[in-house]
Amino acid sequence: MAMFRSLVASAHQRQPPAGPAGGDSGLEAQYSCPICLEVYHRPVAIGSCGHTFCGECLQPCLQVPSPLCPLCRLPFDPKKVDKATHVEKQLSSYKAPCRGCNKKVTLAKMRVHVTSCLKVQEQMANCPKFVPVVPTSQPIPSNIPNRSTFACPYCGARNLDQQELVKHCVESHRSDPNRVVCPICSAMPWGDPSYKSANFLQHLLHRHKFSYDTFVDYNIDEEAAFQAALALSLSEN
Repeated sequence: MAMFRSLVASAHQRQPPAGPAGGDSGLEAQYSCPICLEVYHRPVAIGSCGHTFCGECLQPCLQVPSPLCPLCRLPFDPKKVDKATHVEKQLSSYKAPCRGCNKKVTLAKMRVHVTSCLKVQEQMANCPKFVPVVPTSQPIPSNIPNRSTFACPYCGARNLDQQELVKHCVESHRSDPNRVVCPICSAMPWGDPSYKSANFLQHLLHRHKFSYDTFVDYNIDEEAAFQAALALSLSEN
């Protein structure tokens, strides 16, 4: 098993490149955090697998007893997460074109620039809104499950959206050993309302830090979306 994990870690290792491979065009993507998908901010690296993340993005994973790398899912020692100084130096050295105005900006300053770039703001304002492919006169069903707010499975606190539920459980139930049903998963079409997670807090941090809507592409058909979500749910078991 140890040899297998070592091979998996080697296969998944994702160190930022030593130089701007492929020129400026993909430089921003090469130095983007795999969690927030933005240019690294105060990057840190996991010692065992070498994967790099923003310090703030990795922080929730460090709050559980047995953390797993968000990228390769291998366990790691939270005491062996160090500041990625080599990545910080590269962020200060390399420049990439802004995706809005095309001005070359140092990667370390890209986040600040994007928030103030008028071209980027214009692009965001002009993003197409989601509408049904075909107009329909069918009434909206009244028995649609509530997938917007949830109740805490530990204490019953109600009307928590997904992010509030994660925050509430981290702050109030970090040491609770009880096995509970995930209210988010059980509300989904593929969810099992009787399945109790052995480590609910870690499940929350790894599966529900971001909304499912963030990852679902509305251009794929409903069956493909269902199968992808089902695979995510089953991989936990």
